Amino acid sequence: MPAPDAIPSSICDEATQSASGIAELLDVMWGRVQDSTADATAPASASQLRLMYVVERQDGVRMRAVCKLLAASPPNVSRMCDRLQATGFLERLPCPDSGREITLRLTTAGKRHLQRIREQRKSMLHRAIHNMPSVERRALAIGLAELRHQLTAAAGEEHERPGAHSAA
Repeated sequence: MPAPDAIPSSICDEATQSASGIAELLDVMWGRVQDSTADATAPASASQLRLMYVVERQDGVRMRAVCKLLAASPPNVSRMCDRLQATGFLERLPCPDSGREITLRLTTAGKRHLQRIREQRKSMLHRAIHNMPSVERRALAIGLAELRHQLTAAAGEEHERPGAHSAA
C-alpha cells in the first residue's frame, strides 16, 4: 500500500467528494427507513437516534457523559430524554453512587426500535452491494474497513483534545 503522501491529491479529493455524496444519500435513505419503521410516537430526529445509540453502547451511562459525547447542552439532552422517555424508549434511573446524577438506559421497546432500523438499513445496503460486480464489492469492503479505522482514530483524537466538540 502506498504511503498517504504518495497518493495524488486529486484521487483523495475525488474519494472525499464521493464519500461525502454517499453520506448525504445515506442520510436521506436512513431518514426514509426511520420514517417507515416509526409509529406516531417513535423518535423522529437524528439527534434522538444518536442519543439512543450512545445509551445503547454504554448502558447506564450518566447524563453528564451523554452531554459530553454528543457535545450538547444539558437542557437539550434533557429535552431529548423527555421525548424518548415519553415514547417508552428510554428510562432515567438514579445514579447508584451519586444522588445528584441520573443514568440512562434503553427500554426493551427502544432496543427493538433500533434493531428494526438496523435491519432495514442492512437490507437496503445489502441489496445495493449485492448488485455490484464482485471485484468492486471486495475493494469496497477493504476500503470501508480502512475508512472506518481512520474515522475511529480521528474520533478518538477529537475526544482526547481539550475543548474539542462534534456537532450534536
